Amino acid sequence: MTRRRPAGLRPAWLAAGVAAVLGSAVLGSAFGAVPLPAGGVAVEMFNLVPGVRLDSALSEREIDILMQLRLPRVVLGLLVGALLALAGAAYQGAFRNPLADPHLLGVASGAGLGVTAVIVLRAGDGMTELPIGVPAAAFAGAIGAVALTWMLGAAGGRDRSPATLILAGVAVSAFLSAAQTFLLQRHVESLREVYSWLLGRLSTAGWHDVLVVLPYALITGLIVLSQRRQLDVLTVGDAEAASLGLHPQRSRYLLIVAASLGTAAAVSVSGLIGFVGIIVPHTLRLLAGPGNRALLPLSVLFGAAFLALTDLLARTAGGDAEIPIGVVTAFLGAPFFILVLRTSRTGQA
Repeated sequence: MTRRRPAGLRPAWLAAGVAAVLGSAVLGSAFGAVPLPAGGVAVEMFNLVPGVRLDSALSEREIDILMQLRLPRVVLGLLVGALLALAGAAYQGAFRNPLADPHLLGVASGAGLGVTAVIVLRAGDGMTELPIGVPAAAFAGAIGAVALTWMLGAAGGRDRSPATLILAGVAVSAFLSAAQTFLLQRHVESLREVYSWLLGRLSTAGWHDVLVVLPYALITGLIVLSQRRQLDVLTVGDAEAASLGLHPQRSRYLLIVAASLGTAAAVSVSGLIGFVGIIVPHTLRLLAGPGNRALLPLSVLFGAAFLALTDLLARTAGGDAEIPIGVVTAFLGAPFFILVLRTSRTGQA
């Protein structure tokens, strides 16, 4: 029996993903405490293309609000959403586990512990924040967490079932959260800053956070997307993948490191935003198919659009008080996770 070749990326889905990103960027930039006309916002964004200059009919004040406040936050949301969704899809393929997610595997908690340590040390020594310091600390914590989860998942044998891996991730997350709490108890002066960050937020004072996370996003995207064909081969099992000339462990480790780098970069600028890596890839699998050659690029596009729209909801649904975006994604993601868990268990029965 001949195995069907996984479908590639269809032009219609690519166009839909690009449209979702552009539409979410315009909506996210237009709505807020000071509403801006969506048409004028779209024209100003189009003016960012070299050689294009059109009249948007926006005042100079409105243009300043758009370019210095609203658009940096939207672009940051696009980058973070793309990274979290891509990392979720990569983990699920590398572990062959439909429940793998940066939040559930303890990766986000490890990155959070690294960022907390940097915040505490900065507050204690009066140091200014280095652009590379927070992402580097977050990456170290993320790699350590995913390694612990992977080892604990195999503690009872070589078979890492979805339930075993998730339980290991819960245990690692609990341990790292306890370490984080202990660290905060020793440095109460940093409690407010860390707590605000833990709830997840995309507040930014300009383009600084975007410039910090952009190199990590490019590296993660290039590595993971270059491995999408190998990821399809890994789904058939390590033995068959090796017979086809692939080095399964080498490819898996490369994907894990790249996905952890992307998660760490996202966590360092946005805090703990969960469930994006489950909601987006699973929805796309149902609608566009399971092949990673299509799933990974679409996860980047629709993950970006999803978080930009979620941030818009967080900014506007609570009236004058902004809802932490991590709370919104948890409200959306918890029922979705239960559905995925039930589907996974039904498929194994």
